[in-house]
Amino acid sequence: MKMDALLIIFTFVSTPLLCSFMLFLYLMLKIYTGKSIADPKFAPVKGTVISQLFYFSRLHDYHTELARKDKTFRLLAPDMSELYTVDPRNIEHILKTKFDKYSKGKYNQEVVTDLLGEGIFAVDGDKWRQQRKLASFEFSTRVLRDFSCAVFRQNAAKLVRVISESSIADRAFDMQELIMRSALDSIFKVGFGVELNCLEASSVESTNFMRAFDEANALVYWRYVDPFWRQKRFFNIGCESSLTKNIKVIEDFVNTLISAKRKLLAEQRFCNEKEDILSRFLVESEKDPERMNDKYLRDIILNFMFAGKDSSASTLSWFFYMLCKNPLIQEKVVQEIREVTGTQDYDDEVMIEDFITRLSDTTLEKMHYLHATLTETLRLYPAVPMDGRCSEIEDTLPDGYRVKKGDGVYYMSYAMGRMSHLWGDDAEVFRPQRWLQNGIFQPESPFKFIAFHAGPRMCLGKDFSYRQMKIVTMALLRFFRFKLADETREVTYRIMFTLHVRGGLHLQAISRTRTCSG
Repeated sequence: MKMDALLIIFTFVSTPLLCSFMLFLYLMLKIYTGKSIADPKFAPVKGTVISQLFYFSRLHDYHTELARKDKTFRLLAPDMSELYTVDPRNIEHILKTKFDKYSKGKYNQEVVTDLLGEGIFAVDGDKWRQQRKLASFEFSTRVLRDFSCAVFRQNAAKLVRVISESSIADRAFDMQELIMRSALDSIFKVGFGVELNCLEASSVESTNFMRAFDEANALVYWRYVDPFWRQKRFFNIGCESSLTKNIKVIEDFVNTLISAKRKLLAEQRFCNEKEDILSRFLVESEKDPERMNDKYLRDIILNFMFAGKDSSASTLSWFFYMLCKNPLIQEKVVQEIREVTGTQDYDDEVMIEDFITRLSDTTLEKMHYLHATLTETLRLYPAVPMDGRCSEIEDTLPDGYRVKKGDGVYYMSYAMGRMSHLWGDDAEVFRPQRWLQNGIFQPESPFKFIAFHAGPRMCLGKDFSYRQMKIVTMALLRFFRFKLADETREVTYRIMFTLHVRGGLHLQAISRTRTCSG
């Protein structure tokens, strides 16, 4: 009896362990089989995708360390090799020269579809071309440009007032949180014609939506290093259960928005001039309601929001962090603002709106040092720190390494900004002057400075993003000097598709003016 009981206990304990061990062996066999590990024609192997789990909290710095030794290397995955590169020649090859031979790939699409659906960032082929063509037309209209600038100025003024309250109270605040809220307000107004008022936190629903989207962003990215995410999704457990809940919050919010927008457009059907992007897409959907249904519109909304909020807001967060770490550069930007706008710190009764109205396109174009400083921020802290494509063919990269059909090829924007062979011995130094020649901004090849992607899929909103960032930074720096609330606190990133500051960016603002009234 006693022996039988011990046998039952041993079997109960050992069976799961044995199954786990067998599963691990099967996984290792799949990872290492057929990968041409010792063949010098293929990029050197630096581990497996699973090994990234050990470095996940500092993943981009881990990749940077590997790239310093080998400009192109491989991490092995169960069904393919994943190549990582910082070689601009390889990037131009996959994003331009052989654009049609490198796709998002089924695996990448499977990973992101729950969040981004069939939006422009997740699809290839005809679906991508259809959305790209329509979006390209919308971004080129003068109506949208004028409307967006007006929205950016309005929300920049709101942001000045909110920070002014913290400045007067000598209270620290989370700059990233405020900028994210302001950016979300802007993209919802420009993109969808909706006053979200997220900055004032007047809407619980909008606040919950923003948090759900950021959490979903991080949880989806985790799938790239979790070999069991499909099983977790099937059983709806762990992080996949959390992702499902966050996506439900997102979908409910967006579906309500679409319904309200359809109703509003029906009431305004005689108005020909549609300023926001969603209204224009809804008008187009009437021509092809089967294809452009509510699910399709939901995907469009989330993809535009992904680009419009996260890219500019994360960049601005790192921008203000770098200005706090480099106060002389902060003051140099302020001096340019004074000179270009013709204002000084201690003008009597400075009014926010009076200053904001001076931020015309002509004024923004004169801000070469600010443009260089924003670009230098993007060089070191790109909004999308890593992206990639999947090879649809057997191929050889310009650096000589072979690629098998189905292999992923990833380019590491974060690591590239830290490569001395690309930027010189001072690659890790924040130096805006590297972008200036005789005081005039000089761009680099988009395959070297890859922050806005490159080739046919280059970011349509690049100019919009710079315009928004300049308006916000000029408004804030005109009225405040910023410093870190805690100089001893380590500031680093959170691992997700976009490069957020982990735990927020806590600053203090010191007023540059006697008054900061509206």
